[in-house]
Amino acid sequence: MSRAPLPLRDDERLIFALDVPGRDDALAWVDRLGDAVSFYKIGMELLASGEYFEVLDALAARDKRVFVDLKFFDIPATAAAVIKRLSQWPVSYATIHGWHPAMMEACAAANGSDMRLLAVTVLTSMGRSDLAGMGIDREPVEVVVERALAAQAAGIDGVIASGQEAGPIRAATGAGFSIVCPGIRPGGPVGDDQKRTVGVAQGFADGADAIVVGRPIRLASDPQAAARAIQAEIAQALAAR
Repeated sequence: MSRAPLPLRDDERLIFALDVPGRDDALAWVDRLGDAVSFYKIGMELLASGEYFEVLDALAARDKRVFVDLKFFDIPATAAAVIKRLSQWPVSYATIHGWHPAMMEACAAANGSDMRLLAVTVLTSMGRSDLAGMGIDREPVEVVVERALAAQAAGIDGVIASGQEAGPIRAATGAGFSIVCPGIRPGGPVGDDQKRTVGVAQGFADGADAIVVGRPIRLASDPQAAARAIQAEIAQALAAR
C-alpha cells in the first residue's frame, strides 16, 4: 500500500537538480544557493565521480533533504536488495522504473525507512514518436497514467512525471499519492532536450507535490535569485489551490 506523501515545508517543494561532476562542484552549489534551496536531487553524473555518498552525507549534515535519482531497474530480488540498503541512508525520495509490477512490489516491501519511492513513468525528454519507436503507439499521458496506477497498486509511494500529466495522474490516483514533476521551465519551453514541460504555477495547480528544477537555476546569471523567484511562485501557487 502506498504511503501518504512526504510531509514537506513549502520551501522543500523546490528540488534543485545537482547535476555536477563531483563533490567540490556539488558543495559549491549548495553554498551558492544558501537557504534558497532546501532539497537536492543527486543523479547519475555524480554517481560516476565516486563521491556520491560523500555528497549525500554532506547534504544531510547541512539539514538538506536528498532525492536519489538513479532510476533503478532490474530483476525484483536485485532491485529490492538495492532499496533495502539505500533505505539505511538519509534519503527522502528515490526513483525506480515503473515498468515492472513485480519489481515495484519487491522494492516497496524492501523499503524499511521513511524514504518515499517514486516510479519513473515516461521520461520528460520523450514524446509520442519516441514511445512509438519503442513499440508503444500511444499518447504519453495514457502510458503515464497507466504506469502510475500500476505503481500505486504495487505499493510505490508516487511517481515522477511531467507536469503535463500531473492533473490526469491526480484524478486517477487520488490525493494520497505523491507526484514529483521534473522538466519545469518557469519561463516556458526553451528548446532543450525536455519535450513535455510546464511552468511552476501549472505544475502545482494540477496537483504536483514538488518540482525538480535544474538548468533554469543553474544557468541563471544569479542562481540564488532565480531560486528565490521560483520559491515565491510556488508559495503563490500553493495559496491559490
